[in-house]
Amino acid sequence: MWGNTVSSPITIIGAGLAGCEAAWQAAERGVQVRLYEMKPQRFSPAHSSEGLAELVCSNSLRGADLGNAVGLLKEELRRCGSLVMQAADVTRVPAGGALAVDREQFSAWITERMTNHPAIELIREEITELPAEGLVVVASGPLTSDPLAEELARLVGERLYFYDAIAPIVTADSLGRSTIYAASRYGKGEGDDYLNCPLNQEQYAAFLAALRSAGKVEPREFEKVVHFEGCMPIEEMAARGDDTLRFGPMKPVGLPDPKTGEEPWAVVQLRAENREKALYNLVGFQTKMTWPEQRRVIRMIPGLEQAEFARLGVMHRNTFINAPTLLQATQQLLTEPRILFAGQITGVEGYVESAGSGFLAGLAVAALVKGQPPVPPPRETALGALIHHITTADPKQFQPMNVNYGLFPPLAERCKKKDRKPRMAERALSALQLWQQQAVIMGQMTE
Repeated sequence: MWGNTVSSPITIIGAGLAGCEAAWQAAERGVQVRLYEMKPQRFSPAHSSEGLAELVCSNSLRGADLGNAVGLLKEELRRCGSLVMQAADVTRVPAGGALAVDREQFSAWITERMTNHPAIELIREEITELPAEGLVVVASGPLTSDPLAEELARLVGERLYFYDAIAPIVTADSLGRSTIYAASRYGKGEGDDYLNCPLNQEQYAAFLAALRSAGKVEPREFEKVVHFEGCMPIEEMAARGDDTLRFGPMKPVGLPDPKTGEEPWAVVQLRAENREKALYNLVGFQTKMTWPEQRRVIRMIPGLEQAEFARLGVMHRNTFINAPTLLQATQQLLTEPRILFAGQITGVEGYVESAGSGFLAGLAVAALVKGQPPVPPPRETALGALIHHITTADPKQFQPMNVNYGLFPPLAERCKKKDRKPRMAERALSALQLWQQQAVIMGQMTE
């Protein structure tokens, strides 16, 4: 039997991975939780089951190895007592080096625990307005219903983003530096604001042909959208004519190659995604290509032959807030700290990332109920690196992000490339252990 519950209940909106994880962590620390789920009263276009924590897109939680940042994130969550990781380990199915689950068993396992926990009141009701008082965690997910999305837009004072138009991101240490050159158009800005991949006429023609013939992902009915000119997929531009890309995102004007002193036929620009310049975004390369095709076609670009992708491009319906302008490091709303956001609505991307965000929100509300300041995890951890990114990224360029090692602080010492990720993982788990010892709320789960 768990310890006495605190009398003032918290409200959690949404019983997906983030909402269930947040509810469990708070309840396990003696906090009374009201967990709202609109199913079966109302289903989003993508959901079909009445169960909680329904996995919609895939049954895979991705790589399990610590050489992959999401594998490290899973290990951190395991060590912290994550409900989602317990469910995944119990319902695991064979999937090679990935962690995949039986999605029906996974949902049923979590639903049973949410339903039977004495400190959690599961309420099957759609929320269209936020409670006027008390602590609230908004974990309504990427398919937040329109009435609630309108309410949230009024709350945050700006529109929510309803569609992803995401370009791929590559790691800095996978770039072909002998080909790529640093330059800003017409010499404006800092000299290394952008990296440039030059293409001659023959290379451009080959790239264009590959792009046009590449396999594309067709949107589901609820994801169909009229593309805005500012986020047009590159394959849509390529269909308009041979030179459309050369006069658009691959424009070489003002970017002479220092090796020749002349402008290339076309240029793919890379923009730093974080302060450490460990990740680079392919500027203007929103795409609907399938992920295998993205890898094949983009690696045809000079300098990107060995590109390692931290994120691949997507275009789909996804409601999220501009977290860097709105959230504290604790995921509390800057303008109204009693309200927290968790899961994909914050701009984290992926099942495990959503669970991690929910985990931290659950700890934070439990701390706040008990009059303690929430303690964010250190940046050296996967949890901390992810939350730091979504709350400090450039708000003008903000897009949902998976956890990846490019978000972590660089190592203090130089090491071989093959040793970098293992050392980052070792550092992260040490930092996590210290955080668990220092963050008082972590020690307040009592039997």
